[in-house]
Amino acid sequence: MASTNWEIPKGPGKDDGSFNRPPSRFREWITTDGPYTPEAGRYHLYVARACPWAHRTMIARELMGLQDAISISYVDPIRDKRSWAFTGGAYVDPLNGFEFLEQAYLASDPDGRHRVSVPVLWDRKHGRIVNNESSEILRMLSTVLAPLAKHPVELYPAERASEIDALSESFYEPVNNGVYKAGFAQNQRAYERAVRELFAKLDELDARLAISRFLFGDRLLESDIRLFTTLVRFDAVYQIHFKCSVRKLAEYPNLWPYCRDIYQWPGVKGTVDFEEIRRHYYGTHPTVNPLGIVAVMPELDFDAPPGREHLG
Repeated sequence: MASTNWEIPKGPGKDDGSFNRPPSRFREWITTDGPYTPEAGRYHLYVARACPWAHRTMIARELMGLQDAISISYVDPIRDKRSWAFTGGAYVDPLNGFEFLEQAYLASDPDGRHRVSVPVLWDRKHGRIVNNESSEILRMLSTVLAPLAKHPVELYPAERASEIDALSESFYEPVNNGVYKAGFAQNQRAYERAVRELFAKLDELDARLAISRFLFGDRLLESDIRLFTTLVRFDAVYQIHFKCSVRKLAEYPNLWPYCRDIYQWPGVKGTVDFEEIRRHYYGTHPTVNPLGIVAVMPELDFDAPPGREHLG
């Protein structure tokens, strides 16, 4: 039986109040010589516009020009009691006719117990999930699936691979997952620890971006996408809803224009939906926001000139 309700897991092996994100269940890869080979029209993405993890894959699909090669379905931003749902209108599954994303998990592993998450990379040929780990789907979209792209861009250049991996790993826990560790902390100590680590890393990244347009010079790479999907939600959601309250993103001299720079990058703006983002977070975490009141959107001008083109 799949695990369907949203739960806030505690720290591994002890009840210290920390949020511990469960690992992704499906971790197979598309390769040129395995059971999942790169074929146009074979794979389908299930995503939520509200989710930062799914957002990574949406951006890569757009930047690479993989819209024709890889189809996509969107789940409703408000999770049903059975988790992510297809409720009709803009939120339908024309491929399998699923009503709940849980059905994709059960079709892939009927006897398993799963935390139903997005994104999901689905294989039409075998009728099952290939992968539900966002970082790995992002990597496949920009590497092994690049031959299917209309206008491929190099998001993971070989000469930078080890540096990209190291930097992305360095901000995953304190920033990408850190906002959740703050928001879902079960006591004051765990919350304050997460917030300290979060802002220490944001301060470090802000300093790095003082002399560099993107994280690795003047090229938009995979690490930038992985950071952006957290930053773009920061003031609208995390700073308020998850109590990441030391500073707003808009108060950072480099991170804020850097975020705008990526937002204005061709293909990125259309993947950002602040209404769905806010509806999801404020409407689906009853332990954090029991009344479901949606905070108004902060006055942020994402279209203001970033002024970072001169940086190397």
